[in-house]
Parts: sequence; structure tokens; C-alpha cells
Amino acid sequence: MAATRPMAFRTVLVQDDGMPLPVPLAVAIYITIWFTVLFAILPIGVRSQQEEGAVVPGTEPGAPVAPRLAMKAVATTLISALLLGLLLAYMHWAD
Repeated sequence: MAATRPMAFRTVLVQDDGMPLPVPLAVAIYITIWFTVLFAILPIGVRSQQEEGAVVPGTEPGAPVAPRLAMKAVATTLISALLLGLLLAYMHWAD
């Protein structure tokens, strides 16, 4: 019986199409990065009702006045794509 040669770690990770990760794993990593970046971006630029001096009766004084969630979602998507691209580039060219 012939002994099988162990495959190198790099050989297992690199796909034939040049992608350093399988697509489902890259998507899972992107989603993880996206939520991490979102939680880092959410508090930026948010002012509470109490800080603005305009507390609506019956609401929490610490509630944000204008959270700008759409802008933060777009920024999170762009930053996450950049970070994933950097990670994939590093994995592709680093040995």
C-alpha cells in the first residue's frame, strides 16, 4: 500500500478559480465583518433627545433624535467590502 502524501495547508484553501476561500465561507465572513462594523459605526454622530433639549413626552430621554440608519448601513456595507477585499488579498498573496 502506497503512503499518501499529506496535502499542504495552502493547497487545501486555494480554489481552482483563484479565490482563497470557498464562496459560502467568504459570505459568512462578510456578514460577520458587516455586523461588527455596524456596531462600531452605530454610536457615531448620534445625539439623544436629552442632549438636544427636545424630549418628547412618554419617550426615553436617551433615545436618538436622528440615528441616520440608512447612511450608516451604506457606510457599513462599503467598509465591510473593503475589509473583506483586504483579507482576501492578504490570503491570496501571503504565503
